[in-house]
Amino acid sequence: MPRPDQSEAEAMILRWGDTVYRMAFARVRSRTEADDIYQDVFLRYLRRRPKFESEEHARRWFLRVTVNCAKSHLTSAWMRHVIPLEQDIFEEPEENRLSEALLQLPTKYREVIHLHYYEGYKTEEIAQILHRKPATVRSQLARAREQLKTILEEETL
Repeated sequence: MPRPDQSEAEAMILRWGDTVYRMAFARVRSRTEADDIYQDVFLRYLRRRPKFESEEHARRWFLRVTVNCAKSHLTSAWMRHVIPLEQDIFEEPEENRLSEALLQLPTKYREVIHLHYYEGYKTEEIAQILHRKPATVRSQLARAREQLKTILEEETL
């Protein structure tokens, strides 16, 4: 199998690396696991070398593959036998209240919040990326906002 041009691969990693990592972290809430997913996504890119019709097509491909890799990672046999620590001992505590609150949300809510607010997608686009109905995405966004509000209000008490 011929290797893709190294400069092309580097350009794709530089262009989409942050997006992939943020989405992976939003899914798994662990830097080490997000690193593994990041590697998996770019290995898939290097193996398949998809041709993208546009910048938006590339963005959606990388986000969809990241979601799929994260889902596979979370349902793997290894993860079924791992007991999660209360706090990752290798990570420094995050100072940002909003980031801490986001990490307390269930995965399905973190995903839609991330895609809507950090990646700038509309609900219909999020529905396509996550293979959900637009109404489901809208209700998940509303519930996520409610939960964030509750979490942040409890912290200020």
